[in-house]
Amino acid sequence: MNILAIADVEERCLWECFRKERFEDVDLILSAGDLDPDYLEFLVTVINKPLVYVRGNHDDRYARHAPGGCICVEDSVYVYRGIRIAGLGGSMRYRDGANMYTEREMAKRMRKLSRKIALVDGCDILLTHAPVAGMGDLDDLPHRGFECFNAALESWGPDYMIHGHVHQSYGPNFQRERQHPCGTKIVNACGYTKIEIDEARYPTRGWKAAWLNSQTMRRELKRHEAIVSSTARTPW
Repeated sequence: MNILAIADVEERCLWECFRKERFEDVDLILSAGDLDPDYLEFLVTVINKPLVYVRGNHDDRYARHAPGGCICVEDSVYVYRGIRIAGLGGSMRYRDGANMYTEREMAKRMRKLSRKIALVDGCDILLTHAPVAGMGDLDDLPHRGFECFNAALESWGPDYMIHGHVHQSYGPNFQRERQHPCGTKIVNACGYTKIEIDEARYPTRGWKAAWLNSQTMRRELKRHEAIVSSTARTPW
């Protein structure tokens, strides 16, 4: 399976100069946040494969315009072709914002998410916006990683953690891939990158996965209905 991972920067080759033949091998798109909802809608349309996303710290706009046709996996698990994807978006809180959290708040989200992960006996990809503390983050508060993500990787043991938030343009020490001590491969998806996964390693997950997926999709439907209703009530 080929995964297109994206975050933070709308790339011209995926937007203004898109050529479908360059991405015909993509089976799944994962967005790690801070991308225009129109960009996500465009990609899910032209590539015509599922797009699963979490929100970045600059994605408060999603409350008014959630990306249509995409699947939000915030605080949830979505299973695609046997691959269990868990999501925890947002960054360290450095000002007021709907998608910013203190270390304590993120740890609380993690504990709640653990119950859903236990239902499907683990996760294979942890999709976040912020990095894990000490691995690809920066010293300033806005770009500091979460310490509790270390505990999440050690406890859940995903094969991959995909994040964004730290841009390639921030300095010469940018590194696309890192290896966590627990064995998880950490990938910074800033801009875009492709990840090839051996699908044979991920068996069908059964009714529990189907039930979780139905809950995630039902939540997405309610969110879009609320946005449409709110927009309809807004006077011109």
